[in-house]
This record gives sequence, C-alpha cells and structure tokens, in this order.
Amino acid sequence: MHRQKKKINRFEAANHAQVSTDYGRNDISKQYPTRLNFYLAPPSTEITIEEFELFALDRLQVLKTLETASLRNLRGAELERVMNPVLEQHLPLKSNISQSPTLYEDRRKDHISHYVLRLAYCRSEELRVWFLRQECNLFRYRFEQEGQEEKRRFLTELNLNWKILDQETKDSITPQLEKSLSYSGSKKELLQVRQRVQSETYFEVDFEKVPDLLSRRSVYIHKGKAYVPMAEQVSLVMDEFRLRLSKALEVTSKILPRMEEDDRLRPILLNVEKQYTGKSYGASNNSDGTVQASDVDGLISEHAPLCMRNLHDSLRANKHLRHGGRMQYGLFLKGIGLNIDEAILFWKLAFANLPDDKFQKEYAYNIRHNYGLEGRRLDYTPYSCMKIIQSNQPSSGDSHGCPFKHFSPENLETRLYKDKIDKPQIQEIMTLVNNRHYQLACTRHFEVTHTKVTEKATIIEHPNQYYEMSKAAAEIATTKPDTQVVTESMMDIDQ
Repeated sequence: MHRQKKKINRFEAANHAQVSTDYGRNDISKQYPTRLNFYLAPPSTEITIEEFELFALDRLQVLKTLETASLRNLRGAELERVMNPVLEQHLPLKSNISQSPTLYEDRRKDHISHYVLRLAYCRSEELRVWFLRQECNLFRYRFEQEGQEEKRRFLTELNLNWKILDQETKDSITPQLEKSLSYSGSKKELLQVRQRVQSETYFEVDFEKVPDLLSRRSVYIHKGKAYVPMAEQVSLVMDEFRLRLSKALEVTSKILPRMEEDDRLRPILLNVEKQYTGKSYGASNNSDGTVQASDVDGLISEHAPLCMRNLHDSLRANKHLRHGGRMQYGLFLKGIGLNIDEAILFWKLAFANLPDDKFQKEYAYNIRHNYGLEGRRLDYTPYSCMKIIQSNQPSSGDSHGCPFKHFSPENLETRLYKDKIDKPQIQEIMTLVNNRHYQLACTRHFEVTHTKVTEKATIIEHPNQYYEMSKAAAEIATTKPDTQVVTESMMDIDQ
C-alpha cells in the first residue's frame, strides 16, 4: 500500500495563522509576481518533511558558494561564472518573460527554503549575522541581474514610500548633486553629468540608509539627509531588505521553542546549519590501511591542520583525550587512511597508562563503533569545519574544537608563533579571526606554512581537505623541487 507523505505547515503556526491551501501555479501573479522576494509573509502551502529538509540544503549550498565568492572578492562576470551554475542546479529562478513551466515550483522552493533556514539560523547572534549577510548578498545578486521592468514592478508591489525630491529642491542643490558624481573635469563630461542630473529622479532618505554610498562618497549629504539617484536604488532596496530581515530573525528566535516542539522538525533545525556540502571522507573511500599507527606522528606534524595537531599534542602530553577529542581526532585519522586494526593499535599505545583490560572494556568498543563495526553499524565520517565550529563547544580540560574559534586570542597567537609564522602574517590571521572568518583564517594559516603553494589557496572547509592539500603540495615539491603548487585562486579577501 502506498504510504502518503507526512505534511506540515509550521510557518503559519509561527504567525498564529491557519493553514491554507496552495494557490496553484495559475495564481502565480498573486503569490510571486516577480522572482524577487522580501519574504514578508511565510509560505501558506503544505510541504512534506522531505521538502523541508532538501529545500533547506539546496539553499544552503547556494549561500555557502556565495560566501566563498564574496570572500574571494569576485565581481561581475567572474561572480556570474561561479554562481549561475550553482543557482541553476540548486535554486533556479526564471524571469516572467521566460514563460518557464516551472516558475511557480521554483519560486515556491525559494520561498520555503528561505524560511526553513531562517528558523535554523535564528538561534544565536552569530548564526543570525551569518544568515543575514548571505541572504543580503543573494538578494543583491538577484536584484542586479533583474531587468528594469521587473525591478519597477517589484518595488511598486512593495510600496516603500520613498520621498521623491521635488524639482524646486533639486534645482537648488544641483551643483552639489553634480559634484557627487565622479568625472574627470572635461567640459564634455561635465555637460554629460549635468544632463544626467537633470534627467535623473532623486530620493531623499536618512543618510544611515545608504552606508555603502557614503563609503564610496557617491551621494550628497545635507542636514542628515542623503539624496540618492534612481541609478543607485539598489542601496536603498538593500537597506530595506536588511532591516526587515534582521527584525524578522529576532522575532523568529523568540518563537523558535514552539517550532521545536515538533519532533519531526527539531533534528532538521538543529543540524542544518552544521551541514557540510563538500567532498565526503567516509570509510569506504579512505580508511583502507594505507596509513599505519607508526606513521601518524610524522603525518600529523607535517600535514594536519592546527585543530588536529592540537589534539595530537594533547594526546601525547596527557596520554589521554576526552570523548569529544577522541571523536574528532579518531574520525580524522580514519579519513586519512588508518584502518580499524591500526586504529586500535594507535589508541592502545597512545593510552599507555591504561591497563589492557581497561582499554578493551572502556575504549575499544567506541573505536570499533566509529568504524561501523558496533551498534547501529553506521559509516561515520570525519567532522567538517562547520561541525567542529558549531557543535559540542569545548569546556575546561577539553582539547577538541577549532583553535581559530575556541582559543583565546593570547593562546592562538602563542600557537601561531610556535609554528614560526611572522608577526605581519599572524596579524592577518588574527584579523580574520576577529571578523569571525574562522575557515578563512585556517586557509591563511595553510598558505603561510606551505611556502611551495602559490599565494592563495582554496578555502578550507574540512580538516581532511587541509591534509590532502598539504600532502599534494609535498608530493609535487618532492618530484619537482623548483615548481610551485598551483591552487584555486582566492584573489583579494574582504576583511
């Protein structure tokens, strides 16, 4: 017998509203008149549990790609080259003129996925800041890609009530408006600037609404008001989007406990922000016995990221690791090629102060469990950077976690000096840490400790990725001593 999928609608419950039926694709002009969306109202359609999770993961893939592109300072055609394939695969949105048969389904998915991630990322200030930044970047990208007619229609629907500058006031400040537009000073260009000012529509808004225009000195300010040309309307739209989403995240965080009463949603909401969408480092691919217990010291010292070297040092110093450290480090070793027999040997030797019977009784089972040989026999994979950063925060006496996130500034600097990193480079890394770019700080650490690698490297998203990149760099350096390792360029980094 066919089992009907369970359906839920918790968005409307959060807004104290009744669940309503799907309008249907024939009514798309009412629900989604354009592909741009301020997400002011929650989805009113029923969705399945499968959609709830899959839509969120697809959007997360887009936001993480956009974050990486932003950190690489990609613009224009380069940004489109990176983003368009990812958007087409995970979150396609066609314009109205395309007359695509999937317009409604695509916009529905965009709407729902935003709200699922809003729920998942509202639980802490750090998560809210990250989500707000990425959603703003995604909206800006879409807005700048949209045609003028669709923009006009979208803004008309929003009814933002911006004050249009009247002609008399505009005439009185025309010289100042002209000066706010950069030009070389030639008579021909000055004439073009005057014609542009005369033909342009200007808005009068509070200057706090256009911080990006202020930073570029591209707007005239007088008595607390900014006079913004229509051509720069994206700044005004972005301010409205940012303000409304920021408030919505605060509201959502307060009603989140009610949402988590549903046992079907709670695991998804708790784990979606920790999802890693890159390469898998599971046992089926990596723990093939290519690494022996006796190899671990040398491999960790030369190729492991700082988090794993910190765990290894603590293990060697104390001849013990707490559970969180054993899980993080043990799965990492599994991912680099340490099979179950070698893992048992490695940990038995590392816990040298333990009698054999106590080790077998209290620790060997957990090691076999990590390799899928006990319990539910699951193939556990090594932790990604996101999981290490977001979950199981270390407490006093713990060694697990991400040094760039969890170390005090003083301890982190001391550790970086221990790696013989120069002071200017340490300052670069600490700046990234202070700006909460922990994975980027780890990437910079990789660059400055691998001198054979070209200046910029692929952003680190997984400890085992760091390990493989380091091994690849060493192998090329050995076979071709005079060759620099070429990695994906990150270009300039916005700090």
